[in-house]
Amino acid sequence: MTGSQQKTPVTLNTLRAMHQRGEKIACLTTYDASFTRVLESAGVEMFIIGDSLGMVLMGYESTVPVTLPDMLHYAANVARAGRSAWRIVDLPYGSYENPDQALANARRLVNEGGAHMVKLEGGADKVAIVEHLVSHGISVCGHIGLLPQSVEKYGGYKVQGRDAAGAAAILADALALQQAGVEMLVVECVPADLTAQVTAAVDVPVIGIGAGAACDGQVLVLYDMLGITTGHLPRFVKNFLQENGGIHTAVAAYVNAVKDGSYPAAEHSY
Repeated sequence: MTGSQQKTPVTLNTLRAMHQRGEKIACLTTYDASFTRVLESAGVEMFIIGDSLGMVLMGYESTVPVTLPDMLHYAANVARAGRSAWRIVDLPYGSYENPDQALANARRLVNEGGAHMVKLEGGADKVAIVEHLVSHGISVCGHIGLLPQSVEKYGGYKVQGRDAAGAAAILADALALQQAGVEMLVVECVPADLTAQVTAAVDVPVIGIGAGAACDGQVLVLYDMLGITTGHLPRFVKNFLQENGGIHTAVAAYVNAVKDGSYPAAEHSY
């Protein structure tokens, strides 16, 4: 699906159909109106308005300080400009400690932030929250593997699921979340063979970031794939702007690389 062809809104049914026929889903983060328009015109089918904005826009060292008002502000920026891409918005740290709190905040992300779907981090420990959201009509995307909101627990941004016990726990999390009603999963920083197992085990689209090529789609932080982010970058990041003449061309190249399977390559995987 190219930018010139993408004229009707992408819905959850669109994404399910892509998943069923094996068409890769191209996703990027976005936080403002201008990038939203560029990304949609270049053929990006799905956005994550992620709490990564705390690091790339706000200068924090992690995603933890990001608040619900922050997420509402940036999500609304995207919603006002967005015309076609499916929008997933992160529930920030501390905003889904219990089912009722999660529901109240998820409703705000939908009603005020224009979210089509909300994303939360965690696995089997979040089943009751997911079930509560789903039972009240909120579409939920799960996030397993490396959980940026819990990065201090890991001692930094480290690949998860390398040993047998860790891999089994991540696979169990995926199955538990699917049973609870999530309609999509993001898998972050896990070995490619584990991602393949997760993708084969569940019936919902699996979107990878640093998780190899076997999943149903890919997401990157926009600032990373444009080479704007300074400092150390994880191995899964590819600078698409470096090889292309401009931002629109770089985003289109990313979409094409996801679609044809050339990204992520072996050097971008664990």
